[in-house]
Amino acid sequence: GDGGRCSGDEDESSETSGHSLLTSLVRRATLKESERAPKYEKVHNFKVHTFRGPHWCEYCANFMWGLIAQGVKCADCGLNVHKQCSKMVPNDCKPDLKHVKKVYSCDLTTLVKAHNTKRPMVVDMCIREIEARGLKSEGLYRISGFSDLIEDVKLAFDRDGEKADISGNVYEDINVITGALKLYFRDLPIPVITYDAYPRFIEAAKLTDPDERLEALHEALKQLPPAHCETLRYLMAHLKRVTQNEKDNLMNAENLGIVFGPTLMRAPDLDAMTALNDIRYQRQVLELLIKNEDILF
Repeated sequence: GDGGRCSGDEDESSETSGHSLLTSLVRRATLKESERAPKYEKVHNFKVHTFRGPHWCEYCANFMWGLIAQGVKCADCGLNVHKQCSKMVPNDCKPDLKHVKKVYSCDLTTLVKAHNTKRPMVVDMCIREIEARGLKSEGLYRISGFSDLIEDVKLAFDRDGEKADISGNVYEDINVITGALKLYFRDLPIPVITYDAYPRFIEAAKLTDPDERLEALHEALKQLPPAHCETLRYLMAHLKRVTQNEKDNLMNAENLGIVFGPTLMRAPDLDAMTALNDIRYQRQVLELLIKNEDILF
């Protein structure tokens, strides 16, 4: 490492104003590049930690003083740094499977980085299974599978990851697999349509002009982190194929919107009234994303 990263604590305030202008210019320049190949940036998940024995900061290479709570440790990748250094560490957390123990209810970006995939394996595996044997199944996604079996699938993913067996000879009822997929989305700490992007999607759904609405949705999608956008894109392409089998499964984009609205979108702490009011817009967002999947993604 370059020993000069943290030479004492310089006064930070003096250089921030010029610095932020520069970063915004640099950021604008790099936005163009990043549109080609998305970089999955991830912030570290630092927790105060008590180290046994002498410890050095992995950011500034200086000693961590004290007997308890000498620094912080990233719960996802294991990086150990001083508390004050943690503010300077770049968003380059590379989650390690040693630290990322579960699959369900794990942050989406953390999971894909830990497993080095584009999307959560749960999504790919469930969708592959559903497309192989369930597209013509009546009430697909609307009919609930037996909850004990859904819980069973969840445990299998948490325990075996991509080696989980969710085939028809273990789970004959396809509604168990659709249930496990919906549960995966509901269990995410940050929904597929993130709390930050949520208002943009709702506002888009409220527009009356169809072209403006699509334009606004397209803009809203850009607010999603790459792993979230990629997951949504893959899921919408799948749901579009579900609607192409409507005469067998009786599921159209509207029905699927009712199922997936609250599954993929959760209002960021709104009062009950607004949240209730939002439900119909959540449905519309999903219906629009499914119908226009080919244009939007």
